[in-house]
Amino acid sequence: MTIRGKATSLDIAHLAGVSQPTVSRALRGSPMVNPETRERILRIARELNYKVDKNASSLRLRNAGTLALLFFEDPTNDDSLINPFFHAMLGSITRACALRGYDLLVSFQQLSTDWQADYEDSNKADGIILLGYGDYHESRERLQRLVEQGTHFVRWGAALPDQPGVSIGCDNFQGGFDITAHLLDQGCRRIAFVGHASSHYPEFEERYRGHVAALTARGMVADPGLQFDAITTEQSGYEACQALLTQGGGMDAVFAASDLIAIGAMRALREHGLRVPQDVALVGFDDIPLAASVSPTLSTVQQDTKQAGQLLVERLLTLIQGDPVESQSIPVKLVLRESSIRLSPALPEPRR
Repeated sequence: MTIRGKATSLDIAHLAGVSQPTVSRALRGSPMVNPETRERILRIARELNYKVDKNASSLRLRNAGTLALLFFEDPTNDDSLINPFFHAMLGSITRACALRGYDLLVSFQQLSTDWQADYEDSNKADGIILLGYGDYHESRERLQRLVEQGTHFVRWGAALPDQPGVSIGCDNFQGGFDITAHLLDQGCRRIAFVGHASSHYPEFEERYRGHVAALTARGMVADPGLQFDAITTEQSGYEACQALLTQGGGMDAVFAASDLIAIGAMRALREHGLRVPQDVALVGFDDIPLAASVSPTLSTVQQDTKQAGQLLVERLLTLIQGDPVESQSIPVKLVLRESSIRLSPALPEPRR
């Protein structure tokens, strides 16, 4: 092989029949490159007397100065395809990046087999923040592949022991427990849960587990007939509540696994001539801005988006620096509004 002048990685790529990013990954031992291809690239590099500029390589790897924020596309009523809950988190993440001197690249998740090549290896970003993932069973393999490839990434989601990579999420179990306890305190006894309650949607499953635990703590048993699946959209909440009402479950409250589901359920209840909260109390989860604007205003469980955004950026930068990071759950708090308040507060005892 004859190359005029100093050989480059592009020369190696041409002779090996691969892309230049593949050559870069092979030369630094990335497991993304299969052994046969890696050996071919290394052999050609030796024959060309190619030497890796370690200083330049190090600069390329460490100094992009950009983090990538990738959204999962959610069905929405507008063209944004972004869950409204993530809008507030976007602002928090942007501020946290700015405070640390990082730019933020925002895009939708391209569900390819090679996220690392798309972002980190191509020097677009030093690390990735993932918001949303749909059905967890379908996403787990991709997340595991990112771990195996050594990609620096964190995700917003349930912080459970068996999940690949680092997750930052809220205490979904405690939120489900607390909001159910509130409904019980309001005299509700037939509480429907609208949202998936399986491992396909770990956050919803944890909220349902908290719901069941709160019932159990009061000596009650959860009725499986009062649980209806729904994803995080108004339409899904509307359809699930319609099915629940058609079934005639006789519920006196609805715990929706998200605010969007709750808002859809509110429309279904109205269409059936039911008043909220007089006939059926209603609560959600997330505390999106719309929760305070609907009528009646929606009681919900608030997730701290400011703290969430800060933690996602901090943990990702720690990973990029090569330090160990653990998943973490952050506390939640109840935000009680008109949709669930059925009992008037007790009047003070008269003075004697």
